[in-house]
Amino acid sequence: MAVFHATMFYKPFLASLFLLVLFLPNLHITDAQVGVCNGRLGNNLPSSQEVVELYNSNGIRRMRIYDPNPQALQALRGSDIELMLDVPNNDLEGLANDAAAASKWVQDNVLNYNSDVKFRIIAVGNEVDPNNGATARFVPFVLDAMLKIYDAIASAGLKDQIKVSTATYSALVSNPYPPSEGSFNGASGSFMGPIINFLKNTNNPLLFNIYPYFSRTYDPQNVALPYALFTATGDFPQDGQNQYRNLFDAMLDAAYSAVEKAGGPNVEIVVSESGWPSEGDNIDASAENAGTYYRNLINHVKGGSGTPKRPGKAIETYLFAMFDENEKTGLKSEKHFGIFSPNKQPKYQLSFN
Repeated sequence: MAVFHATMFYKPFLASLFLLVLFLPNLHITDAQVGVCNGRLGNNLPSSQEVVELYNSNGIRRMRIYDPNPQALQALRGSDIELMLDVPNNDLEGLANDAAAASKWVQDNVLNYNSDVKFRIIAVGNEVDPNNGATARFVPFVLDAMLKIYDAIASAGLKDQIKVSTATYSALVSNPYPPSEGSFNGASGSFMGPIINFLKNTNNPLLFNIYPYFSRTYDPQNVALPYALFTATGDFPQDGQNQYRNLFDAMLDAAYSAVEKAGGPNVEIVVSESGWPSEGDNIDASAENAGTYYRNLINHVKGGSGTPKRPGKAIETYLFAMFDENEKTGLKSEKHFGIFSPNKQPKYQLSFN
């Protein structure tokens, strides 16, 4: 999860909405299951087996992990939990330049477990951004790594079972107000255009991390808290015939508009991260707000209403994250996105599926 995310400005009772940078045949990508990201940047977290047991006991049927950790993969055997597995950014260059290395990665981390681990999506890189000095160096390798991982998955006869994508985020979307004007421009367009073309041609979804919390944080004067928490009432911003009742939908539809303009009108978007911290560096980072956000997000994405741009569809979404992570760097809030404490006690009363 990147610290900087695009800012969505919302003023209640005004008619404007502003945003600043910002199939499987038998397994539908956008269905009602809600997953949870299993970040592991903590020195006090439960064992992998305990984590799987906690997912199962809470009815959480999907997990995202950020690297092919052998203990985590072993613990998932026989669990029936569907898995999104990341290729870490630091591995992209080696895989992009060597088909044999990509085949070995798939053999070691997917095929060796595939008989009893339900792989759903391989996320080749996370939040690589040509405009971000911390990740721009990975830009030349993302698509080639995706292609080689996809080829290895296809060679194993699994391309209809396991999707291959990359996870991006709202900072790459230009002109996101109104949402129908969202696009990938400049360096972002040069980077994302070929990726969207690959996803279109291979029937794979785009993974997109969406954080209304950061939009609120970066402009609290203009981003109304209720609009970010799904609790706004009164007049809502209009975009043509579409009315936006919450910030999450506006951000997601801006991403859909960008994907369409990049040549992928039928490419689905999976929300690969979304969350709210229970503590942080400002008053909005609170357990009360976080609980409200997670409950309303779960109800919204499961409810089947979709977004104004893509109505009538559940939104496959992964909450960030399972646990507070005391070794995360950056802002204080980065350590407090967990829906469980490291002692496995729930921070909120949530019904997942």
